[in-house]
Amino acid sequence: MGHDGVLLTEQLACYRAAAAEYDRPYTERADLRRLLARAGELPVRGEVLELACGTGRWTPVLAALGDCVTAVDAAAEPLELARVRVTSPTVRFVQADLFTWRPERRYDTVFFAFWLSHVPPSRLPAFWDTVAAALAPHGRAVFVDDGPAQAAHEDVLPDRTAPTVLRRLDDGSRHRVVKVFHDPAKLTADLAALGWTAHIRPAEGNYLVGTAMREADACHPVVSSGPASS
Repeated sequence: MGHDGVLLTEQLACYRAAAAEYDRPYTERADLRRLLARAGELPVRGEVLELACGTGRWTPVLAALGDCVTAVDAAAEPLELARVRVTSPTVRFVQADLFTWRPERRYDTVFFAFWLSHVPPSRLPAFWDTVAAALAPHGRAVFVDDGPAQAAHEDVLPDRTAPTVLRRLDDGSRHRVVKVFHDPAKLTADLAALGWTAHIRPAEGNYLVGTAMREADACHPVVSSGPASS
């Protein structure tokens, strides 16, 4: 399985066990509530694929901005909460491991909130290959995540093959989770090396908001009458 595989198995177990705690930061953190409140400004359009939807906090916003949403997550327990939260007929939920799942069709927007930081650096190229395979011509990836400043609020484990933090749950269990606190400039350069044109900016202090297009699409954009993009 390898080190990454063991760590990712533990990460999935954490999010299954933490389903009931998943939404707590949205009630405890005013900056996170502000970030979610401004999600309607994101350049999301058309048919949307949401990766790592969790309990569906961002899914209703995507449904309002796009025509339809396919929301994917590997953890059954958060996904069940998402199905209760979001009952729109334009939203379809799928349980699948994002490290092995492959899209069966293409979408105008691929969105992921607080997921990119959970992708080990060694798997970053393969992940973006999956995103590319899911995007229609001139499609766009849109993402939000924790920025570098958030590392000060986490229990970071030193000297790990992949950046790792320790999470303690209400039941007393402890889980290791991949957590890469991406620097915007470095992430932009890493994506450029993978063939993407990205624009990443800080938001609400500790967060990042990013958009990315494949370089060929970014060089030959189409004129759309849909929502304005950034």
